[in-house]
Amino acid sequence: MSLSKFTYQKRFQLENGQSLPGIEIAYQTFGTLNKERNNVIWVVHALTANSNVFDWWNGLFGENSLYNPNDYFIVCANNLGSCYGTTGPLSINSETKEAWFNYFPQVTIKDIAASLELLKEHLHIDKIHTLIGGSQGGQIAQEWVLQNSTLAENLILIATNAQHSPWGIAFNESQRLAIKADRTYYSNTEDAAKKGLAAARSIALLSYRGYSAYDTTQKDVNYNKTTNYASASYQRYQGEKLVNRFNAYSYVRLLDAMDSHNVARNRSETIEQALKLIKANTLVIGVTTDILFPTAEQKYLAKYISNATYAEIDSEYGHDGFLIETSKLTKVITEYYAKEKIKKDKLNLQKTNN
Repeated sequence: MSLSKFTYQKRFQLENGQSLPGIEIAYQTFGTLNKERNNVIWVVHALTANSNVFDWWNGLFGENSLYNPNDYFIVCANNLGSCYGTTGPLSINSETKEAWFNYFPQVTIKDIAASLELLKEHLHIDKIHTLIGGSQGGQIAQEWVLQNSTLAENLILIATNAQHSPWGIAFNESQRLAIKADRTYYSNTEDAAKKGLAAARSIALLSYRGYSAYDTTQKDVNYNKTTNYASASYQRYQGEKLVNRFNAYSYVRLLDAMDSHNVARNRSETIEQALKLIKANTLVIGVTTDILFPTAEQKYLAKYISNATYAEIDSEYGHDGFLIETSKLTKVITEYYAKEKIKKDKLNLQKTNN
C-alpha cells in the first residue's frame, strides 16, 4: 500500500493550449493482477481525496468489503492539480526551478483523464474490469471512457453529472471568492490563504449535506444557548480540518477543473450524443437527498448512456452519502454485477446455440 510515482518526461499538452514540462502521478495499488489480467478495479477520486482509497472509501474497499484486494487488483491515482504527490501548484516548475503556486495552469477534466491514460499504459493494463468514481471522480471516469472507448468493461458513476451545472459552478465560484478574498492568496507561499480555504470549505459543506442533514446531526438540544451553536462549531471544525490537510491553490485549480466538465465539448453537438458514445456497461447511482448533484442528473446519464442501469440510495447525508453509505452502495453494486452476469451467460448461451 505504499505510494508509487510515475514520471512522464515529455511535455504534457493541456486542453487550453498550454503545456506542462512533464508530470508526475502519485498512485497506489492494492492486491495482485491475476493471470488473465481481468481483475482491475480502477478508482477515480473526488475533489480533495487522495490515492489511498482504503482510507476514504473504507467499507466499499477493504479486506472485508466488496472490493477486496485478495480478489482484485485495485488502482487509485492522485488527480492532476492536487497536492498529494501528483503534479500540481505545489510542484516545482522544472523550467523556473520554483513552485508553481498561483501560476499553475488551469487543467480540465479532459486533462486529468488524459493523465490517467498515461499511467494505465505505464502499468501495462489493457482492460479495466470496473472503473468507478463519485462526484468529480465520476466526471473524470466519463471523460476517460470517452477518450478510450475500450477502456472498461463496467463503469460505475455515483452522484455525478454529464455537465457541471450552473448551481454547482455558483457554489465553486463562491468558494474561489472566499479563498481569493484572503489577501495571502497572492503571496505565492505554501501556507497561503488558509483562512480563505477554511471559509471555502464551510460554503462547500452546505452543498454536501443540506438542511435535513444539519437538522439531524447539528441540532442544539440546549434551548438556552445564545452562542457557540453546534452547526457553527461544526463549520469551523471542518474548515480547520481541510486547512490541515490540503492547499488553497490546489483547491482552486480542482474547482476550475470541475466547472470545465462537459462531455460534449469538442466532441459532439449535444450532450446526449456524447453520452451515447460510452460503450461500457454502466451503473449510475443517485443519492436521494443530494442537492449538489440532484438525482435528475444521474437519471439523465442513465437515460442516454446506451447500456446503463439506474439505481438510487437513500441517505440523510446528502451528497456526502456516496462516501458514507458504503453498505447501501455494496448492495446496489452487487445486484448490478449479478444482473450483468445473467446477461453475459445468456449471451454466451446464444452464441453456443448458434
